[in-house]
Amino acid sequence: MLGKTAGGLYWMFRSLERAENTARLIEAGFRIALTRSTNAEAEWRSVIVTSAAQASYEAGHDVYDSAQVVDFLLRELSNPSSVVSVIKAARDNARLVRTALTTEVWSAVNETWMLFTDLLKEPIPQTELPAVLATIRQQSALVRGALYGTMLRNDIYDFCRLGTYVERMDNTARIIDVKYYSLLPSPSFVGSRLDNVQWETILRSVSAHRSFRWAVEDDFTAPAIAEFLILDRRMPRSLSHCANQIVGCLSHLAEEYGGREASHELADALDTRLRNRDINSIFEEGLHEFVGSVLEKTADIAGQIERDYRFIG
Repeated sequence: MLGKTAGGLYWMFRSLERAENTARLIEAGFRIALTRSTNAEAEWRSVIVTSAAQASYEAGHDVYDSAQVVDFLLRELSNPSSVVSVIKAARDNARLVRTALTTEVWSAVNETWMLFTDLLKEPIPQTELPAVLATIRQQSALVRGALYGTMLRNDIYDFCRLGTYVERMDNTARIIDVKYYSLLPSPSFVGSRLDNVQWETILRSVSAHRSFRWAVEDDFTAPAIAEFLILDRRMPRSLSHCANQIVGCLSHLAEEYGGREASHELADALDTRLRNRDINSIFEEGLHEFVGSVLEKTADIAGQIERDYRFIG
């Protein structure tokens, strides 16, 4: 496969996953803001910091108002990671690789772009925000369903899935970080009822509230929820599950192309680090520090994938 085609597939699904996870990040901030009566500006600022968009946001905005933050993350074309921007990027990449996609996948991406172009023409009132965020998540699931149901399990499929899981791992780590590092008001709140409510809110923001109840016998405590989101491979948005899926996709590519690349070694190392951990050792290391290292290693893997498979040139 041409590197340009592989890159188009990879970035199409990274963009689609980013749209969904931006919606989830907004929801995390929105729900946590509802549990706190003071310092809302700091909470919305933490959402922008976690989305890695602080510099571009502050270039055009003076305050961290909820309406401005939501509009920036959903609608502003000046923000390359806004939902409107990334859905356009996904559709552009889909057009680039149109001959590699089934009709169902192309139609799902194109319809998603048309829907969001209309849905996000105007600022979203706060009362309508939950429904809009749900629509974004649903459309992402629709495209994934078309991919699962109609595409051959070959290198095309593996590059699509790589894009999904690299982006998902990055975003799950950021959502965990927005909770524990940015939003927890004081160390004195650790283990408190407020702390546990906020952790429960994070579970809901990654659609993991019910699965946590099914899979974990513990109450909604910080260690139990952190373990579920970081180490439980049954949870499809956990860091460990994403790392395992990245390794699997790269292994399929190694079989397809007859050799391993440097990105395979980086992915194996990260997967091993997550496989051989328990949550107590992570808390001892420092949750923020641990999540930060995962973000760095995920970025390293993503960059190496682009070089190994020659996405550019």
